[in-house]
Amino acid sequence: MDQKIYIFDTTLRDGEQVPGCQLNTIEKIELAKSLEALKVDIIECGFPVSSPGDFNSVVEISKNVTEARICALTRAVENDIDVAAEALHYAKKGRIHTGIGTSDSHIRYKFNSNREEIIERAVKAVKYARNKIDDVEFYAEDAGRTDNEYLARVVEAVIAAGATVVNIPDTTGYCTPWEYGEKIKFLMNNVPNIDKAIISTHCHNDLGMATANTISGVMNGARQVEVTINGIGERAGNTSLEEVVMTLKCRKDLPFYTDIDARQIYKNSRLVSTLMRMPVQPNKAIVGRNAFAHSSGIHQDGVLKNRESYEIIDPMDVGVNDSVIALTARSGRAALKHHYERLGIHLSPEELDHAYEKFLLLADTKKDVNDSDLLIIVGVNRNEAARKIRLKFLQVISGKGSVPMATVKLNIDGEICTATSSGNGPIDAAFSAVKQLVNRKIVVEEFLVQAITRGSNDVGKVHVQVENRGNLYYGFSANTDIITASVEAFVDAISKFI
Repeated sequence: MDQKIYIFDTTLRDGEQVPGCQLNTIEKIELAKSLEALKVDIIECGFPVSSPGDFNSVVEISKNVTEARICALTRAVENDIDVAAEALHYAKKGRIHTGIGTSDSHIRYKFNSNREEIIERAVKAVKYARNKIDDVEFYAEDAGRTDNEYLARVVEAVIAAGATVVNIPDTTGYCTPWEYGEKIKFLMNNVPNIDKAIISTHCHNDLGMATANTISGVMNGARQVEVTINGIGERAGNTSLEEVVMTLKCRKDLPFYTDIDARQIYKNSRLVSTLMRMPVQPNKAIVGRNAFAHSSGIHQDGVLKNRESYEIIDPMDVGVNDSVIALTARSGRAALKHHYERLGIHLSPEELDHAYEKFLLLADTKKDVNDSDLLIIVGVNRNEAARKIRLKFLQVISGKGSVPMATVKLNIDGEICTATSSGNGPIDAAFSAVKQLVNRKIVVEEFLVQAITRGSNDVGKVHVQVENRGNLYYGFSANTDIITASVEAFVDAISKFI
């Protein structure tokens, strides 16, 4: 019978430690409720003693989340544990996560202590926490570099003291999958009371092996995994939730399952990216923009004939609408035919051959071959197929104490149209005005801004991805005025289907 793996999400604690990604309490509540909808088992949402903001976030999340267990982090310090217990007062299901460093490096240089004293402090902290709450997790910080025999003594002692979960963190991302798996296996075989607690993984990605280490830990006895959405976290990040969940889901030969609603993965990925202002790298596994994109002709032909030829995951299983067949110089006839049929144009074999020759000449010189280019290749007049739209005028009013307003003037198929709208900010207001003018249901799926030059007059590049009738369209622009660049990119994306 398959065994359940508990998903412990620490996006709001370890993930939020990324510089520049701090969230306010309202944002944390929004993300916590989204994680609850994702059906994670445990949400670690803060380190209450660290700041009033963290304390308040744990309190408010405890009030708003009812299904997932709420966890608060502490050091092996009584005051930390007192504050965490107070913050968890409203939690329907609460957990205190306390611990101490166990590697010789931490013992000597961080605590100026010795092994026996560390065990005493660990046991004391767990017992103290158990007097406050029934569910106590202990972390052996830097367990990845801790001697296995000593680590086994620590684990046995804290379980005897009342720990319900014992976390074995590879804090520095130092372990290899084989080494980390052997460490978990050693504990399973050499700690007499190991059956009285759940062993948890917590792997960092400094050497790019966090997911592999986590899966190795699971295969050797761990039954809880500590992860973050998009793999965010200090330094190179933590184990990625989506990678672990989909590995266990895809590999039917592994006797494990999770309760995660995988269809909510992409939504949560985008929410974390937006709230933390941290773009997802395009080639990120599962949730990256290119995760289900195909540009090689051989791959495109295979996917169009049978998705499983080159995709082990159905995009819809993680909440992505569909695969992307990108047109590049490496694309084949199958991809070109697919896009023409999507546009409602059916070509004979001879017409397709002729169009393909023209397409290759264009693709060699143009980075992005769009629908307009395809229509021109086969002689369709763009003005008859759809309207051209261009930004002619933009004026925004924004500032402290004022309601952001934007006036937009578009040239739509030769006709000048004007609209004024308000919004949450100048860009949102301008987008709203554009939507009024084109009168289509448009959802902004992704909005990224990058500086491509340096200095006060730097040029900002904006990438916008929009959804219309189940299809995704991309727009780009660059300008020293980031608001203008944003609106131009938005209009560029809309022009692909208007």
